[in-house]
Amino acid sequence: MPPQFLEGISNYNVRRAWPKPGKCALLVIDMQEYFLPIASPITGNVLSIIEACRAKGVRVIFTRHGHKDISKDGGMLAEWWGDCIEYGSTEWQLIKALSPLDTDGILDKNRYSAFFGTELDGGLRSRGIEELIISGVMTNCCCETTARDGFVRDYRIFFVSDATATTNDDLHLASLKNLAYGFAHVISTGELCRHIENHRA
Repeated sequence: MPPQFLEGISNYNVRRAWPKPGKCALLVIDMQEYFLPIASPITGNVLSIIEACRAKGVRVIFTRHGHKDISKDGGMLAEWWGDCIEYGSTEWQLIKALSPLDTDGILDKNRYSAFFGTELDGGLRSRGIEELIISGVMTNCCCETTARDGFVRDYRIFFVSDATATTNDDLHLASLKNLAYGFAHVISTGELCRHIENHRA
């Protein structure tokens, strides 16, 4: 991601905070084969964050977007996009490089928000999670909607500027501005990983 993106949101990205590993979970949103062309440029950064989080015991949760019967579980997404990811298909699989562990969570969803129609909120609260790190694709759809949805549920949101991606720079920057203004602390992969690695309980 061009460095000017963080510069471009500096007027809005004024609230500073850092995640507390004992109270935080990492959401890796929809890093699936379907989105490989968009996800490839950020895969290295996402893997760095996953590694840093696992080393400090931060819960890692992967989401997979897919539809078992688009006429029943597609809703407006089916009308809006036409084509959707078929549950269980090759395109539905997580990108191979991610290699989730048995200790990681995998959450299946069929809407932009990872909270919609899932057990995510209850699962997080049962573990005492109060903060979320958002990474993955697409910045302006599933990542942003999940971030906003988490915020209104009173989670502190950390949105990683160069570990999220979408179809073009304009959409990415617009989402970062909106999120920094009203919903999330926008941070880079490097500063996030340094903070987590250096954190002392």
